[in-house]
Amino acid sequence: MYYINEKEYKCSVAVTLDVFNDRWKLAIIWYLLEKDKRFKELSEDIHEITQKTLTIKLKELEEKNIISRQAFLEIPPRVVYALTPIGKALRPILEEMYLWGKNYVKEHGTIGEMTACEASVVKKCLKL
Repeated sequence: MYYINEKEYKCSVAVTLDVFNDRWKLAIIWYLLEKDKRFKELSEDIHEITQKTLTIKLKELEEKNIISRQAFLEIPPRVVYALTPIGKALRPILEEMYLWGKNYVKEHGTIGEMTACEASVVKKCLKL
């Protein structure tokens, strides 16, 4: 058995599924692999996500110790999100997921032109 905050899990896969229970969390982590980012940068990277959802998902990832939030006492206020060491450990997993998804589309769909944003993240993450 596995226990986190008084919650019981029967296997480690259940823990993983509980932490990453939606697509937005993995997208946030993917873009934070490139560099630490502010809220607005993440919002622009993941343009399909609403501000409310992004706020909720950032809080959930922070509570799970996957990301850290650093607030600077400035005018205007500045908040920067970064991956924690356990969050950075997800790099090889997400890189493999990226490659798997690309191969899946090659077999079952069509790959269009890569956006500048995706090219930048992929280049830095996969060191191409």
